[in-house]
Parts: sequence; C-alpha cells; structure tokens
Amino acid sequence: MTYKNFIKAAVASFALAVVTVPSVSHAETLRVMRGAPSSALNVPMNRAVVVESESPFTELSIANPGIADISSLSDRTIYVLGKEPGRTTLTLLGADGRLITNVEVHVTPDIAEFKERLGQILPGENIEVRTANNGIVLSGTVSSISRLDRAMELAQRYAPDRVSNLMSVGGTQQVMLKVRFAEMQRSVSKSLSSSIALQGAALNNRLSIVGGTNGAANSSALSTTINGSLPATNESNGAFLFGFNAGGVEVGILLEALESRGVVRTLAEPNLTALSGQEAKFLAGGEYPIPVSQDGGSISVQYKPFGVELNFTPRVIDTDIINLELSAAVSSLDTTNGITTNGFTIDAFKRRETSTTVEMRDGESFAIAGLLQDDFVDLNGQVPWVGDIPILGSLFRSAEYARSQTELVIIVTPHLVTPTRGEVLALPTDRVQPPSERDLFLFGRVAAETAPKTGGAGEVARQDFSGSYGYVLDD
Repeated sequence: MTYKNFIKAAVASFALAVVTVPSVSHAETLRVMRGAPSSALNVPMNRAVVVESESPFTELSIANPGIADISSLSDRTIYVLGKEPGRTTLTLLGADGRLITNVEVHVTPDIAEFKERLGQILPGENIEVRTANNGIVLSGTVSSISRLDRAMELAQRYAPDRVSNLMSVGGTQQVMLKVRFAEMQRSVSKSLSSSIALQGAALNNRLSIVGGTNGAANSSALSTTINGSLPATNESNGAFLFGFNAGGVEVGILLEALESRGVVRTLAEPNLTALSGQEAKFLAGGEYPIPVSQDGGSISVQYKPFGVELNFTPRVIDTDIINLELSAAVSSLDTTNGITTNGFTIDAFKRRETSTTVEMRDGESFAIAGLLQDDFVDLNGQVPWVGDIPILGSLFRSAEYARSQTELVIIVTPHLVTPTRGEVLALPTDRVQPPSERDLFLFGRVAAETAPKTGGAGEVARQDFSGSYGYVLDD
C-alpha cells in the first residue's frame, strides 16, 4: 500500500467514525445516478452528509467554500460539511472532463438541536419550526407573549437576524382595569378669645379702655360692647356678652368661641379595557382654558385637562400574570389659590397623581398609592404682661387650634376579559324612557320608568333596592 492510499484509507475511516456518532445521526446520503437529475442536498450547519456517485469522478469543485466544505473519500464518495447557512453548487467532473452532475447544496440552521432545546425550555407549547432559505420560521400558537419572546430569543441564537415570526398568542389578551380613588378630608378648628371694655365718668369723664385679643379690641367696638351689642365683624359661632356698673364705671366683657368641623369624601371608580400591549386613556372631567402670551403681544389659549385621568398599558406576560404600566390622577379647580393678571383670572389646580409599574394576577388588587397629610396648628395669643395676670389675664388671652387630615388611597384591580353579546349588557338608561304628554302634564312625571323583561337590563330590573342604604361615618 502506497503512502497516498494509506492517507485515503485513514480519511475514509475517520469519516465513517464521524458518521456513526449520535451527533450526526441526522446526516443523509445522496446518490447521484447517471442520466438522472440530481435533487437538492440539505446539509445542517456544522453537520456532514455523504454524496455517492454511480460514476467515478476525477475533479470536484464547490462554488462557495464559505458555505460548505468538501473532501473526497474515494473516486465515488464525497464528504460535505455545512459551514454557514446559504446555497451553493457542488460540481462533479468525469475522467474525460465531462460534467457528471451539479448538486445544489442547501446549508440550513440546525433545527434538530433547536427543536430539542425549544421543547426543554417551553414544554407543552404548540410551536412548529421550519427552515426557509437561510433562516428559521416559527409558527403555531403559544399561550402568552412572554413565551413567544422566549422562543424568539432562542431562535436568534441559531439564526441571528434570520428568524421569521408567524406565531400567534392564544388565550385571553384583553385586560379590564378597575381603579378606585378614595379620598377623605377632615378638618377641626377651635378658638376661644375674650375682650373687656371700660367707660365711665372717672378722670373727668375721660375713662375709655378697650382690651382683648379679638375683634372687639378696637375703638369702633367700644360703644357696641358697652351698649350690649356684638361687634359687626364678629364671625364666631358663639359669643357671650355681659356688663355691669361699678360706681361711675361701666364694664363690658365679650367672650367669643368658635368650633367648626368638616368632612369631605371623594370617590371615583373608572373602568377601562385595553388589548395587551396597547395603551388606553380615560378622562372624566373637562378642560380648563389658560391664556398664554405669544410673541408680538398676542394671547393664545391652551387647555389643561382636569378630573379623573387614567392611562395604562397592560401586558399579559403569562397565563394570568399581568404587567401594568399605570398613570392615574385626580384633579380639580382650586379657586382659593388663583391669580389675576392682565385682566385674566386663572384658577389653580389641586392634583393628586401617581405613576408606577406593577405586576399581579387576574383579579388581584394592589394599593399603589397612599397619602396621609396631617396639618396641625396651635396658637396662643395674649396682651403683653396683662395676659400673665392670674384669673383676670384670661380675659386678655386667646387660644386657637386647627387640625386638617387628608388621606388618599388608589387601588387597582386587573381582570382578563372576553367580549360578550350586546344584548347581555345593561345600560343605565334602559329603565328610563321619555314621558308621554299624559304623564308630563297630568301627573308631572319627567320620566316614564319601564322594566325590561329580558337581557342584562331585565336582570337589573328584577333586583330589589328597597331597604336601608347610604354610608355611616364615625367621627
């Protein structure tokens, strides 16, 4: 055996050993028959196939060595190794230089390994994998967007920038968001003040003294206090005035007390439905015009929305897990802090808003915002030195107390929803109809109530709303 024949035998033995290992168990063998057209040769990337020719060949050539590499095992057997995805041509020539055949070689991504990894990472998903040209095509139905993204990310590992996504997402992909705004404002204020007035014939009828810490401590209030009248500027809820004579001196004492309490309850419950991945907006309120100065002295008008605002983008990332990008606000006009400029009166806005991203399951709730504001004011005023006199000093002393508490809570609850038939839904107007002339003129009815018999409106009409209702507030 010559040295050249020994090398060929060694190469053939090595190729046979490679073909028998499990990693290339999917390699195929193409037989080239004389006088018959050759079919295409599919070669997975980084895998090898064997081409057998019925006629012995003397020359081999590959059009693009970067796509596939070839080597001859014998004068009838060729070893083809896929290197990069693409198409190229393998040419076989006989001993007389005549063309035996051209074999079209398709090097495709190794989808066998990709399918195996896909089944391990995403078990139970109905995903079909095919090759197209030099890329991978994914089709079928997946259960969520997150699993679709995982499949695409894995496919990019095997065919970077050559992945076609024909998959669809099954299940419910529409989200209804229920948002509850609850705000409580409670204020308590108390004040107690006193004043004293003296007038008489002492000191040649020149005695005239007014003292105190409230509205009676001024010269115009002297005569009203002595005469038994409350000061005209008094705004207290309770005032007590009494006087007496001590010789030639008239004494008038005024005690004023104020106590006020207030409670405000604000509640809004907007509901909004959107498709997974799409933004939805909601506004229940209005738009306030604001003048804006422009170049040249002209005035334009811009509109600022106010009321209940809700913007959110839901994403169903798994079977019932919902990711929410949420922005919610409650605003109202505040006339007490407005400004007046150039003849325009512009009101201020009282606004409470939040912006966050949360993740929860269908039907679960999250308190995404809670604000407790507690303002406390305690003021004690008195006339210098006189207010420090025991007992009598209380007539020249006043005390004020004020406390304001505000609490705001925003709770969000997402639900996966599907459409339903229109006749199942009920509207608030289903039970009210315009009155007839007889009802309007004879009985004074502004609306004629009718009770639907079928559908969602009929279900609402059959409900009994009699009995106690309303809210109980414990202070």
